[in-house]
Amino acid sequence: MPVIHVLDHEQTSRNVGIAIDQRAAGVFLINHDFEVDRFLPIIHSIRSAYPLVWLGVNFLAVTGNKAFPILADLQKEGCVVDGYWADDARVDEQSSADNQPEAAEILAIKKECGWSGLYFGGAAFKKQRIVDQQYFQTAAAIAAGWMDVVTTSGVATGQEAGIEKARAFREGVGESALALASGITVENVGRYVNYLDAILVATGINVAGDFYNINRSRLRRLIEKADSEN
Repeated sequence: MPVIHVLDHEQTSRNVGIAIDQRAAGVFLINHDFEVDRFLPIIHSIRSAYPLVWLGVNFLAVTGNKAFPILADLQKEGCVVDGYWADDARVDEQSSADNQPEAAEILAIKKECGWSGLYFGGAAFKKQRIVDQQYFQTAAAIAAGWMDVVTTSGVATGQEAGIEKARAFREGVGESALALASGITVENVGRYVNYLDAILVATGINVAGDFYNINRSRLRRLIEKADSEN
């Protein structure tokens, strides 16, 4: 699923159209450059323009407990967001699976507010608290109990997670869903695809040197390669 760094409706709509044309499973929109209040009208306009696309969002640096009520309000207005990706799901791999007060609060708020979308929660995720690799499998196993799709990444934007991390997370989540959100390219996707249920990708498909626009042929080649290896 392409991740689109939103500037305005026109730029976002153009890139959503490319994703649809190239048979992407869906798209994520992220407000990397401005506040959530300015982002919401663009989410509305994109949903109106593309009523059938699987649409996810990421409110930059906003955890689920704050995001879910906003998404529930959008849903009541007829603007359905299918997925929310939070970089930090507030899982503590040093505690037991049932002693996760922050993760539990987030899930409780999701249930209480009535938002019906899928929760992609970050665990051992870039730019968050560092998790030692010996705890990757444990972190994944704990996370699987508190979200719909456990989501991890490499150490920075555009950086591979590494096969060992992907394997540890797959072993940890078991039959639960697992997403990877950095470092996937047409050159390496074959090594990762069988560990994953979802790939969130921006750098690997964007126009070279352009943070905001998808390169149609790069996306097409990535999807074709992933399909052929799956």
